[in-house]
Amino acid sequence: MPVISFANPKGGAGKTTSALLLAGELAARGASVAIVDADPERWISQWGALPGKPQNITIISDVTEDSIVDVVEDASMTHQFVIIDLEGTASLMVANAIGMSDFVIIPTQGASMDAKGASKTIRLIRNQSRMAKREIPHAVLLTRVSAAVASRSLRNVRDQLDSAGIDVFTSSIVERAAYRDLLDFGGLLANLDPKQVSNIDKAVQNAMEFTAEVVAKLKAVQAKQGRAA
Repeated sequence: MPVISFANPKGGAGKTTSALLLAGELAARGASVAIVDADPERWISQWGALPGKPQNITIISDVTEDSIVDVVEDASMTHQFVIIDLEGTASLMVANAIGMSDFVIIPTQGASMDAKGASKTIRLIRNQSRMAKREIPHAVLLTRVSAAVASRSLRNVRDQLDSAGIDVFTSSIVERAAYRDLLDFGGLLANLDPKQVSNIDKAVQNAMEFTAEVVAKLKAVQAKQGRAA
């Protein structure tokens, strides 16, 4: 089953939010999802301890750089999707997780510092691809994008990525209060109380579009691998 890692050595790039949104939407569609919480802050594990976590989401937080390969392998045998929320450093754990991945998502804010972090992740992915003697598909996901207007910095980052031939998600993760509130209230986006959280419908639509694009990219990868075989 597909193993999807969220990686960027820069902290605050949106890895946890993006991973949780994808897991929640996949679970809402009825898929069984394992989330490997490899972030030292354990935000997803804290979310899982709140009321409302779907039964078809399993959170695995007891993971080390020595055990992550076994943990991911075991989870992929019992779940339809495995999502790995990685720590914000370039470590052996991150390298091992990338080496196990069928797809790597690189969350990146529209700023030069984040773009540099994305570049480091892409170099690591390419090195792991060479070691594994297989392509590790990956794409950059722009996060915390303003719902009102695209900044000049964001446009510059997207242009730089496009000119470098790096795959960039068409959909972006828009800055929404609902995403922050999800970690406070627990459960899925669609189950948040509209009296307490604003613009839930727009947040849900954004998460659905992102998830649909992830699924489409996974299908394209599988089709390409099928042709190569």
